[in-house]
Amino acid sequence: MTSRIPFYFLVTLLIIAGVGLSQYRHEVYGVPWTPGEKRALWELEARVEFDAIGDPVKVSMAAPETQKGFTLIDESTSSPGYGVALIDTDKGRRAEWSIREATGKQILYYKTQMLVDDQAQFDQSPPKGETAAVSLDNPQQTAATALLDQARTLSSDNLTLTRELIKQFNDKQNQNASLLLNNLSREDAIISLLSLEGIHARMVGGLVLEDGRRRQSINPLVEVWNGEQWLLFDPQTGEEGKPEDVLVWNQKGHSMLDVVGGRNSNVSFSIIAQDITPQRATSEKVKAEDLLNFSIHSLPVEEQAMFKTIMLVPIGALIVVFLRVIIGLKTSGTFMPVLIAVAFVQTQLVTGIIGFLLIVGTGLIIRSYLSKLNLLLVARISAVIITVIMIISVFTVVAFKIGLVEGLTITFFPMIILSWTIERMSILWEEEGAKEVFIQGGGSLLTAILVYLAMTSEVIRHLTFNFIGVQLIILAVILMLGNYTGYRLSELRRFKPLTED
Repeated sequence: MTSRIPFYFLVTLLIIAGVGLSQYRHEVYGVPWTPGEKRALWELEARVEFDAIGDPVKVSMAAPETQKGFTLIDESTSSPGYGVALIDTDKGRRAEWSIREATGKQILYYKTQMLVDDQAQFDQSPPKGETAAVSLDNPQQTAATALLDQARTLSSDNLTLTRELIKQFNDKQNQNASLLLNNLSREDAIISLLSLEGIHARMVGGLVLEDGRRRQSINPLVEVWNGEQWLLFDPQTGEEGKPEDVLVWNQKGHSMLDVVGGRNSNVSFSIIAQDITPQRATSEKVKAEDLLNFSIHSLPVEEQAMFKTIMLVPIGALIVVFLRVIIGLKTSGTFMPVLIAVAFVQTQLVTGIIGFLLIVGTGLIIRSYLSKLNLLLVARISAVIITVIMIISVFTVVAFKIGLVEGLTITFFPMIILSWTIERMSILWEEEGAKEVFIQGGGSLLTAILVYLAMTSEVIRHLTFNFIGVQLIILAVILMLGNYTGYRLSELRRFKPLTED
């Protein structure tokens, strides 16, 4: 008798490997166990436009960095004919384009991906040097002194002083504030007053994140150093702190865009949001060359979409094996229900069931006529295949004519499988009778429905697509079910008299 020890060893090894690979991807790469655990990834595109005048052109634009609430994942540029560099300077991270000569309308693109990340590690370096001297004429100086005196009285630190100044500038009845705003923007006026008080402040650009927005502009914000960190203020509303839906673009407070050799320059932004798994929390965690990070995500998108369905087939196979080996359910063919269930995923369940019954029913009627012609098997199967294609074509056209758009998806049914199903059921009808056809046909349809329900489960789709180790666990379970030689549940009633006295 052959020893079963190697078999049990193989099953155990498959389970350990499957669990280990899945746990590794969860712990090291942050892939969640459930589909709901996703993070937002914002893809932002800056569009720089200007008119070149025929001279050498140099364009320098501020680029965002990892900051509070956001981790920089990736960045790229699109600038045909231009030299381009992404560099770190004392003015912060910048994208620079250059060309020897350009004329006419010029458009440059910069794209970045920022992941929403509460654990983002970002720079909070203190300001360098003293505050810059501010030049104001006598009336402006008098107004600035009055505003500072009032704000100083009502505040206790840099934070509250800034807040009080913003309140004064928002007061339309305040004549001192109105005087300063005649020649200065609100942001420049606030920064100037803080500089007179010896407080480091700078103007940065905030971009409101909204999915699907195009041609969005930067909103100026004021950032103030409180001795430990930079704090953000909205000069229009006085709101303190950085909102979750705002990304700071030029974080160092320097110019947003500098263009040499061009005029009429401007920059606008387009924004798209998408959900990704936490495995891309930082660029260091996403390494395609790491073989242990075996992920379908490393493939092109087209192949990913294909594998998303293929990786569900083992789940269907497991259900079929369980129903046939343990339950004892009869089906027409071994894995035909799995392929029919895959078609149901594309057509939706109700449309798929109706289409399946119509095609198989009509095919059986036509097949009964072909049996009278005494054709060879190959010719008969070929005729059935052509017949199935014609049936699907007719049903699709009729569905379209009467306005049933759902009927158009009937083309997703596998032609060859339907043809063999019709052939098999026809032979079964002739040999065993109509009852056996209905038993096996009904079992196949029930199995296909159960497989469909499993394939459309978000949890199952997530696990099979993101954890390759799940496939090893499924293989181990199928091997164990294949080792079962006991009674099926459907046979218990059949053999019940043998257990009675």
